[in-house]
Amino acid sequence: MTDDTAPPSLEALAAAGFDVDALSDEQHEVLRALTREELALLVDIRGRLDAAAPEVQAHADVAGGALF
Repeated sequence: MTDDTAPPSLEALAAAGFDVDALSDEQHEVLRALTREELALLVDIRGRLDAAAPEVQAHADVAGGALF
């Protein structure tokens, strides 16, 4: 999501490479309720996982697709 009405947490996650459009409404609710610290941690973990991943990697369904 990149529109101006998207909650900041969803925008930040989308910018970090999360496919937030593939998540359910219930999962969006959870993400909207994240604290700034939780959001920063999730984005940081995603960045570290991406940095450690091989250049070509199959995507996995982890945490309902929230991580990959």
